Amino acid sequence: MSNNNLIKGSLQTIILKLLEENEKMYGYEITQRVKELTAGEIKITEGALYPALHKLEAEGLLSTEIQQVDNRVRKYYSLTKDGQKQVTSKMSELQGFVENLQRILTPDLKPGFNI
Repeated sequence: MSNNNLIKGSLQTIILKLLEENEKMYGYEITQRVKELTAGEIKITEGALYPALHKLEAEGLLSTEIQQVDNRVRKYYSLTKDGQKQVTSKMSELQGFVENLQRILTPDLKPGFNI
């Protein structure tokens, strides 16, 4: 997928959902998991990922933990209690947006049809 602008509005939700499923992850691991889940169709750059992670951390939705792994320092991110609550809200918001977008792109689609 060449248009990273489409991903920008969903990046925080993607991060929160991955951390809900994986408990804790470091930045590069997040980028690789997205790439793996989308068969390489979505690639999240460091330039997009780290500002989103820092914003979520500043909002109190993520906590961090520094660990030394093979002579490298890794910063692991995990959900706070507030972050865990936000996952459901963000997922519902994104799902609603995708459904409405689908209705615009496919006007013959019946309301209530889930994608």
